[in-house]
Amino acid sequence: MAIFKEKSNFKLYKGDCNRQLMKLNEKSVDLIFADPPYLLSNDGITCSNGRMVSVNKGEWDKSNGFKEDVKFHKKWLKSCDRVLKDEGSIWISGTYHCIHQITYILLEMGYYIINEVSWFKPNAAPNMGCRCFTASHETLIWAKKTKKFRHTFNYELMKEMNDGKQMRSMWLIPTTPKKEKMHGKHPTQKPLEVLKRVILSSSNEGDVILDPFVGSGTTGVAALMNNRRFIGIDKEKEFLELTYRRLTDEEINNGNKK
Repeated sequence: MAIFKEKSNFKLYKGDCNRQLMKLNEKSVDLIFADPPYLLSNDGITCSNGRMVSVNKGEWDKSNGFKEDVKFHKKWLKSCDRVLKDEGSIWISGTYHCIHQITYILLEMGYYIINEVSWFKPNAAPNMGCRCFTASHETLIWAKKTKKFRHTFNYELMKEMNDGKQMRSMWLIPTTPKKEKMHGKHPTQKPLEVLKRVILSSSNEGDVILDPFVGSGTTGVAALMNNRRFIGIDKEKEFLELTYRRLTDEEINNGNKK
């Protein structure tokens, strides 16, 4: 499959991320943010805007059983490893349904865990079953290839963004606001503030940022907003079209600010 859309500062590829990543040169990416399918579409229910709705998001989010899910995560992580620079780093977002599998695989690959960040959602959906604690956070794993490689961490900038105090590993950020969904909806869209922190903390201007599961394109918006280059991959045409609308809108907005 050819490039879906391309401009001077971003490229979007349509297809399986493992196949599309083979088109990139080895060690050509500075930072990866991956928000893989959590594989939660199991016919359950949740609450959205005060209504009970299905948790099913699409075929791409269905589990094929523990062993197959682990194989899926191993495959895309190894594909990402090939294109990540030695001094680069990777962020992965997930819940307890998948993040522990992913962390184990990273350690098995020899990766060094830099941080585990908890994104706390003060306005998370309520617990409909009332049989456990209300899920109100997601985990972000930040890792690099080995401990010996020096990674980028913009410590002073993070301190500046946190009122002069050290940025901690608990991020209190509300779920995605309506204004960030004006170009269309995605069932698992991340708020821009999460991706801004990820990109500003661990990359520099001009760096290449990769998202192998681009979804709604929030990683790309945060990258362009902060003068990074972006590569996004997704199987779903509708999500790539949504991403393209958001990226071109961000280009226009950036142009008007200059």
